[in-house]
Formats: sequence, structure tokens, C-alpha cells
Amino acid sequence: MLKQTFGRLITSSTRGVAKEKLDCVVIGAGVVGIAIARELALKGREVLVLDLAPTFGTGTTSRNSQVIHAGIYYPLNSLKALFCLRGRELLYKYCSHHDVPHKQIGKLIVATRPSHIPKLNHLMNCATQNGVDDLRMLEGFEAIKMEPELQCVKALLSPASGIVDCHSLLLSLVGEAENHRTMFSYNTTVVGGHLEGNSMHLYVSETKDLGNWNGRSPLNPELILIPKLVVNSAGLSAPALAKRFGGLNTDVIPPVYYARGCYFTLANTRVAPFKRLIYPIPEDGGLGVHVTLDLDGQVKFGPNVEWIDGVDDISSFLNKFDYSVNANHAKMFYPEIRKYYPSLRDGSLEPGYSGIRPKLSGPGQSPVDFLIQGEETHGVPGLVNLFGIESPGLTSSMAIAEYVATRFLR
Repeated sequence: MLKQTFGRLITSSTRGVAKEKLDCVVIGAGVVGIAIARELALKGREVLVLDLAPTFGTGTTSRNSQVIHAGIYYPLNSLKALFCLRGRELLYKYCSHHDVPHKQIGKLIVATRPSHIPKLNHLMNCATQNGVDDLRMLEGFEAIKMEPELQCVKALLSPASGIVDCHSLLLSLVGEAENHRTMFSYNTTVVGGHLEGNSMHLYVSETKDLGNWNGRSPLNPELILIPKLVVNSAGLSAPALAKRFGGLNTDVIPPVYYARGCYFTLANTRVAPFKRLIYPIPEDGGLGVHVTLDLDGQVKFGPNVEWIDGVDDISSFLNKFDYSVNANHAKMFYPEIRKYYPSLRDGSLEPGYSGIRPKLSGPGQSPVDFLIQGEETHGVPGLVNLFGIESPGLTSSMAIAEYVATRFLR
């Protein structure tokens, strides 16, 4: 199957393993990887995208809130701030031009007690420094007039925030990339690689052959790819994969932390209680249990933050995470939601879905920026590692792609 997938790429073999030189390989078919592949293809490069899953967008991309962020929360001049602002602009423009369903519905960040107001003022100042110039501070009664079900003493209105149909966005990006000679190979895992001369050699196997792998025995690749450019955009798997690249100094690979976030949906409600996104003051590890809406009008609450301990490299490497939602966790959601939505009825929350955040900071630590490493950091020509691409990764995806193509293409 793998050799059929690559078809024309297999021309020679060494020690029984086929090898082929390529132009660009992107590892990971999430929204960031696909956006990078599209950008490279639009610049005339031949691109191959590899993903261990049966199709695109099955990891973090399919398990987020589908929110287009404005760029409020992030430190001045951080990659998150820069990419979120630029990405928001590119994303809205792309969705409009390609008929991707989306809506700029706005967001209210709410202070539910007076002690939260200084934090709200800090967010406003941070956003203004980042170039978000359309925010407006509202008194509680003004916000409640806009959203009658809301309870707050003050709120920050962000008109630029919105929502997008993530699957439709992915379909559009994949289609455009394929129209510009990008190939996608699913059920295909990059199991490691090594630096030889000035080139990365990638070891590739079919995902099904890794089902019983114990993580210790050597893996025999079915194919060795030798690209000019490798982009490790494997999301949750990116650090574990980087550790399997021989010749890469592992000291440059950051420690990684995993935080599960669960969503609950609002059931037995014909009319959504809110027209806008409603966010509380941010908490350690996330933005708090907030209200998100999808384009079908479904209301979701989440995500919470559950730090996951003891994740081994194999679990992260093969994306073997527990994505189940414990229905009993609803009892922790109700009091958090009722701080700003006091009329939430008992029994109205149903388990939705969960996602895992690939974080570079742990519990109680200050948030860490996106980490995008090229040769100047790790010394390996033609290798780009993307680490810690959590929120606002979806909003930032096209800006990250623009940055990678501009900075690392030769």
C-alpha cells in the first residue's frame, strides 16, 4: 500500500529499502501542516504531506473550539501575538474568498466580580499593545443589555473574534494544495530519521505496521525519503518525533506537557442563550471554561484544564491519548459556568468531546510562546521543527505557513 501510494517516488533502493530524493516533506496533516504545504506549493515547490492517521485533521485540529481569536492574550512581540493578528487577517480573507463558512460574531470577556476588573484592564492594555485596536470596555449593564442571560460587573468586547467551520477550511486548503501538485499520504508514519551529509533521511512506514510496536525494538522503514526541506508539524507527536532524528541535538527539544480539555454541550435548548462567545478571565493553562457557538447554533462549554502526567514518548508519538469525556466532570463545569450564566439548569450539560493541548509550560508556570526552530537553532540543514503549537494555532495557521515559507525556503 505504501509503495503504491508513493508510486513514482520509488526509483532505487539501498540494502533493500527504497530511497528517493524529494523537494519538500511536511509531517502532519493538521491545519498548520496543511497551511504550510499549501503555502509552499503556491511558491512552486513540490510537496509531500505525511500523516499517520487515515485522513487529515484528526488530531488537535479536530478537537478545538473553532474560534478565530483576535490576539488579546499574548505577550507583546511574541510569535503568538504576531501570528494571531496576521493569521486572523489572512483567515477571514481566505474564508471570504473561498466560501468557507465562518462568522465574525464577537466575544465578551467578562469580570464576574470586582476583583477581576484589574485583570480585564490588563488584557485590554496587552491587546492594545499587540495592535488590537477595536476593543471596548463595557459596564456590566451594557454587556447584559447585549446578552440578557449574562451576569458580570464589567466586560471587554472584542468585535473581531469569530468562528469557522474547521472541516470546511481543511477541505479547501487540501484541495488548493493538491491543485498545486501537493501529494497527501495518509496511514503513513515517519518513524525517525538521520542526518547524512547536509540532508535529512526520513524513515517511513505504514501506520498499521506499528500496532504492536513496543517502542524499544528497532523499526525497519519501508521507505527512506531525502527531502530538501522537512517541516515537522506533527503536533502532539512533534517532540517525540524530533527525538528520533539522529544527528539532531536533543538539548534543543523542549520539555513538553499535555493538558486535556473537555467540552460539554448544552442540551434541551431550542434557542441559544448567547449570540456571542463568552469568556471568563483566563486561568492557569487555558482561557477558562467559556461559551463557544458553532455555525449550526450548538452551544459548547469548555475546555477545562486537566494536566496529564506520565505520557510516554510512544503514546505521544503515535497519538495514543485518551480522548474520552467523563460525564461526572459536569459537576465541576456547572459552578464555573454559573458565574456568568446563572440560569444554567441542572441536567442540561451533556459530554461533548475533548482535545489535548501540546504545551511547553506546565502547571503553575508562565505560558511559553510557539517554538519554531530552523538550522540556526539546531544546526540541521533543511529541518524545521514546530513545537507547542496550541491555541491560537488555528487562527495563526496561515501566518505560520507564511513565516515558514518566507524564512526557511532556499
